[in-house]
Amino acid sequence: MSGSDPESGDHPLALPPDTPLDRLLVDIRACRICEAHLPLGPRPVVAAAAGARLLIAGQAPGRKVHMSGVPWDDASGARLREWLGIDASTFYDASQVAIVPMGFCYPGKAGSGDAPPRPECRATWHPRLLPLLPEIRLNVLIGQYAQAYFLGPHRPGNLTATVRQWRDFLPRYLPLPHPSPRNVAWFKANPWFEGDVLPELRQRVRAALSTPQDLPPAPRIT
Repeated sequence: MSGSDPESGDHPLALPPDTPLDRLLVDIRACRICEAHLPLGPRPVVAAAAGARLLIAGQAPGRKVHMSGVPWDDASGARLREWLGIDASTFYDASQVAIVPMGFCYPGKAGSGDAPPRPECRATWHPRLLPLLPEIRLNVLIGQYAQAYFLGPHRPGNLTATVRQWRDFLPRYLPLPHPSPRNVAWFKANPWFEGDVLPELRQRVRAALSTPQDLPPAPRIT
């Protein structure tokens, strides 16, 4: 295969970033703020475009995603796309779907799972990045860290309670558990999630990705 990555600087047709979002994404991908705390080093993983209408806010890339540089490039991502009812080509089309985890780099392991996302990302980058996504209609909040950030004091305790009260956060936010295979026991213990939440999620994802509408930006709940 010939040619170069169109986002790389050595591509013959590459153009310099010319919008605030373009410039910010360049800065994010070059970020080294928490390099000393990352066991595999920094590799920020984020996807966004100004016209995106669906935002996926998760925790942080896992080890496999760190190696590939492709967000949700693992078994969790396959389940998430099934939940959303969209194919990979739509999921990875940044003009439709923004993928903004709470931490942009793989944080390493903690016990049997991954460590929490580093807090530097959401403190440094999210307040600058999210306002540059004015067309977002639905924010899918995956896991406790994204839910805590977006819902703030309106989050009703733990993850199960938050997801169980999903209707309270519509139409802008829809909280989900993490689609990791490690959570199979949770899925089995909470059958209402598959029966009630997933059909609504798919319907709202279809609506969010449909013909653009005149909707105001979706600020965090305060």
